[in-house]
Amino acid sequence: MKFVISEIPDEGIELELTENIDCESLNILTPVRALIKLDRRGAEVIAKGVITANVEMQCSRCLENFTTHIKSRFSAVYYPAKEIDNEDHYELTGDELDTGFYEDDIFDTDELIKEQLLLNVPMKPLCADKCVGLCLKCGADLNEGRCDCEFSEIDPRLAVLKQLLQRKE
Repeated sequence: MKFVISEIPDEGIELELTENIDCESLNILTPVRALIKLDRRGAEVIAKGVITANVEMQCSRCLENFTTHIKSRFSAVYYPAKEIDNEDHYELTGDELDTGFYEDDIFDTDELIKEQLLLNVPMKPLCADKCVGLCLKCGADLNEGRCDCEFSEIDPRLAVLKQLLQRKE
């Protein structure tokens, strides 16, 4: 949903959205629910709220697809993009990481929602905390049972330690 920033009233706008969002990087399974409060101070827009959605992800250990719930609380400040147009290189500082930019007096909530969902995707998604993953040799899913592979190889960096243990005995 798009808003003309200059038309946001002084008291702000509170939005309750249920949107189907298309995101190439994320498989969103359900409509995204969002409660967003937009306030305007001059050209600056302050967005606060909560976004929730169910997404499909791939487990980083066993490679199985699973569904997870993402809930994101956010607070961000948006400025006109023309403020940085004159600069060749603009780098955000630590204090500005919750900063965004808009163009042509238009604020797009769909972009805000996509951004917040992507920021809240786990770096290493797991289908379960106790997921064992795949066998390094045969690729069997160790969540379904043990495989018959033998792991007698020793990491060459640790071979010296094994020699020390043998001497001690």
